[in-house]
Amino acid sequence: MDASKPVKKIKDAVEKAVTPGDRIPGSPGSGTPSLAEPTTPIEPLPPKSEQDAPETVTPTGAETGAPKVSKSQQGAYLTTSQGARLRDTDHSLKAGTRGPTLLQDHHFREKISHFDHERIPERVVHARGAGAHGTFTAYGTASEITKAGFLAKGKETQVFVRFSTVLGSRGSADTVRDTRGFATKFYTDEGTFDLIGNNIPVFFIQDAIKFPDIIHAGKWHPDREIPQAQSAHDTFWDFVSLHTEAQHHTIWNMSDRGIPRSYRHMEGFGVHTFRLINEAGETVLAKFHWKPKLGVHSLDWEEAQLAGGVDPDFHRRDLYDSIEAGAFPEWELGLQVFPDTEDETFAGIDLLDPTKIVPEELAPVQPVGKLVLNGVPTNFHAEVEQVAFVLGHLPPGIDVTNDPLLQGRLFSYLDTQLTRLGGPNHSQIPINRPHAPVNDMLRDGFHQHAVHGGVAPYRPNSLDGGNPSTTDTGFLDIPVRVAESTKVRENPVSFDDHFSQVRLFWRSMSPVEKEHIIRAYTFELAKCYEQAIKERQVQCLANIDPVLCEQVATGLGLPVPKPTVPFDDAEVEASPVLSQVGGEWPADGRLIGIVVDPAAGLDGVEEVRTAIFAAGMVPLVIAPHGGVVDGVTVQRTFATARSIEFDAILLAGAPAPAPDALPARDAKAGTPSSPAVDPRVTLLVEEAWRHAKAIGAWGAGVTVLEQTGIAGTPGVVAADAGATALTELQALLAKHRVWQRFPATVA
Repeated sequence: MDASKPVKKIKDAVEKAVTPGDRIPGSPGSGTPSLAEPTTPIEPLPPKSEQDAPETVTPTGAETGAPKVSKSQQGAYLTTSQGARLRDTDHSLKAGTRGPTLLQDHHFREKISHFDHERIPERVVHARGAGAHGTFTAYGTASEITKAGFLAKGKETQVFVRFSTVLGSRGSADTVRDTRGFATKFYTDEGTFDLIGNNIPVFFIQDAIKFPDIIHAGKWHPDREIPQAQSAHDTFWDFVSLHTEAQHHTIWNMSDRGIPRSYRHMEGFGVHTFRLINEAGETVLAKFHWKPKLGVHSLDWEEAQLAGGVDPDFHRRDLYDSIEAGAFPEWELGLQVFPDTEDETFAGIDLLDPTKIVPEELAPVQPVGKLVLNGVPTNFHAEVEQVAFVLGHLPPGIDVTNDPLLQGRLFSYLDTQLTRLGGPNHSQIPINRPHAPVNDMLRDGFHQHAVHGGVAPYRPNSLDGGNPSTTDTGFLDIPVRVAESTKVRENPVSFDDHFSQVRLFWRSMSPVEKEHIIRAYTFELAKCYEQAIKERQVQCLANIDPVLCEQVATGLGLPVPKPTVPFDDAEVEASPVLSQVGGEWPADGRLIGIVVDPAAGLDGVEEVRTAIFAAGMVPLVIAPHGGVVDGVTVQRTFATARSIEFDAILLAGAPAPAPDALPARDAKAGTPSSPAVDPRVTLLVEEAWRHAKAIGAWGAGVTVLEQTGIAGTPGVVAADAGATALTELQALLAKHRVWQRFPATVA
């Protein structure tokens, strides 16, 4: 495939769908099922073309040369776990056809016992997630500041990335308002590097000792275990309104960053400040950033709530379908670099405070490499659930700082694997195995996969010839001077400012983003039961901005308090880069729904589909029924389609109510509508319009715009031909949403 045209595979994959029986992205397996149950034994099917798997290295990092499928099931016949072939797996062994099951049924015991133990403990936080394989290619621009080999020019490193929500259980919805995890495992030839961050650059707490507190507050109430995967409840707001260092992270969560459009449209941050060292022994301080190729974009709040019910796997599906289609997600890794001064501050900002950012206007992000995700897991449990990220996995050239949150995470992220993954040998699970030689003197324990040789797993020794040896080129704990002090349980005075950067974030937002933040605070606090908690948080808002406070207080029916923390507006300068609105971005992989009317024909539809493919987007035809219409395969029907699935809508016709447009059969058909148009099409268009999506129509489709009352409004295109409508739609998609459709009331 031409690397300069990564969307070519989208066109190839979706164009296959015009032939009945072929598939578009989302096919469940690599084979085509037969109508009847297969009876001829065959070898296991190969993985799908977009699937990848961990490298076939040994538990100690040696390459085996074996194909990745060698770790999968083998042979054409059903066997026990010990390889004995089986005649029957549908009936337990009984004393007669109606008698009791016999204790000697070893196959039943093995099968049911393994099933009873299939689940492992889910993560305490970040339980809900998705992961993918990929490649990181370094630009070489970081070579002057770090000796980390994977950042040398042209160096390619295999990676595995896991995205996640924080609060919800493993089965919770993807589109909840929450922080997203962005964890990357670099399989470098100098040892594994785990960069474990979020889509928000700050955290709720400054010291890791508070981590159990914020998570206990954010998760469900312990008596009822509700609400699931959300912060709109009393315990969360009780904590953050009292522990005000959490206010900065909270406003990011209340912004559109809390409901990303997809993982592909999500920024990533290392949160902490790290210390880098180069070959000359010179050090700098640095923060890691992931910048998405497609820009940072979000869902509308109503859209996010609908998606939670219509498709709770919304983000997971988008990630895997985009890879399957060839629209590989891409990010640039960048560094903010600061002098390694004794006070570890920059521009008056304490670099060890994880509740603070350094605005990019003060320290630009310097690109150092590109990440491309191009492989879907072969087995979700083996890879996504068993991957273990540990902050102490550091290569030579990268070291930690004394950030008190980072220091605690260094312990916690290793400790949490011991129970969840069954002991200290979790690094030997295939997805966690280093791609570098391992000679660690660690022995035995549960699930030991290595077969270690030698007799002297200690140092010094002579019985094994002194093996293993240490080396001066290994990882260096950078010798940083620690000032003389006394043992205390205190934060530095520089950590005391809890509001100035919250104010900076608010001032950096566009008017429409401010409206969304007001809406989020009002919604979340209105869900709280206790009046005192609402009033306390509104007081915090008074310390951030008077307009924000007044608007939220009004929505809650509360008086507007005066600030208790003095501030000077002139001291806060906006950071425009924090806003998601105002730029233009590629529309690669965007989903365009095309509503067709089989009764009127598909005039212009094929031309539009071809143009959508050429633009790197994916057309999905929506019709009254499934199957094929005028040679074009229907991907969605009026019964299955919902607006949340599409980034834009094109109307190629005005289909009359279909035979199944019955409220008794499909509640969407109860939508008030013109008798001439299927009410589910009306609902589709009205929802897309409410969510500020671009909508276009040509021919008879223009009448749908008129009958829904949206013709002539911003971002609604009426054209004589489909190609013209699409051209105007593309210009609108570059800005993600048509926010000017709904003028903001705050500046």
